[in-house]
Amino acid sequence: MEWNEKLQVIIDYVENHLQRKEELVDSEEISRIAECSFGFFQKVFSYMNGISFAEYIRSRKLTLAGYDLKSTDLKVIDISYKYGYDSPTSFTKAFQLFHGVSPREARNRNVVLRIVPKMQILERHEYSWKLEQKDGFRLVGKSIIVSCENNLHFKKISEFWNECQRNGIFAKLISIDTSTPKGIFGLFGIYDEQLNKIEYSIMAISDQEPPQGFTKIDIPNATWAIFDCRGPVPQAIQKGWQYLNEEWLVKYPFQHAQCPEVEWYSNGNIYDSNYLSQIWIPIVEEE
Repeated sequence: MEWNEKLQVIIDYVENHLQRKEELVDSEEISRIAECSFGFFQKVFSYMNGISFAEYIRSRKLTLAGYDLKSTDLKVIDISYKYGYDSPTSFTKAFQLFHGVSPREARNRNVVLRIVPKMQILERHEYSWKLEQKDGFRLVGKSIIVSCENNLHFKKISEFWNECQRNGIFAKLISIDTSTPKGIFGLFGIYDEQLNKIEYSIMAISDQEPPQGFTKIDIPNATWAIFDCRGPVPQAIQKGWQYLNEEWLVKYPFQHAQCPEVEWYSNGNIYDSNYLSQIWIPIVEEE
């Protein structure tokens, strides 16, 4: 195997041990996969990825520990031993250094936690997320129904955004937006399994009556898992969905609420490298 292939196999091995087997990583097994000494592998890993192997594993452990604190009732002491820390004290120190908050504070729903997702050797991204309860709100805008066959909906949704910008709908939504902070929503609505089609809407929060030809959707009170995506769109939001589908949803700690999934686009320069968009996943919190 080429080095990139070996590295990806090792990354998969690490994830399997941390997430599924909940075992510590075996340096001898990594040496066997890499076909070199563990010390030499560590040097190659750091050179190729700009991060040490130990730091990567530590970041993944603390990311997963954040999931556990947000979504389970596991005690801090149990989580610390689960991820190989000698004591709750050493775990708390490492957690606070990584996330900026203590494990106890991390359980608060509105606290934002850092995420270092599973490494893809050719491309890596970092995300932050939080749980936030929001009152119901009303969205006003335009909708289309698109086919999901062969992922055609991605292309059609992008074309829909372009069309709304050309024909003045986007400008109209901005003018009736009464939210704080202001922003435009992309809404994934009703999915028809039989026809493999989904409804997608571009909307804004508004307390005004819908203009002629516009529709309205009432979103109920809900708790959301909110993920920040930084960078130009649509690339940043697409990478966010890829991360959710490949990792977060695999370890999905929450039941999905009966509410649409939402994209939110802030009021700013969509081509800026620090532009903020978000993905909102509605969840059901256990009593």
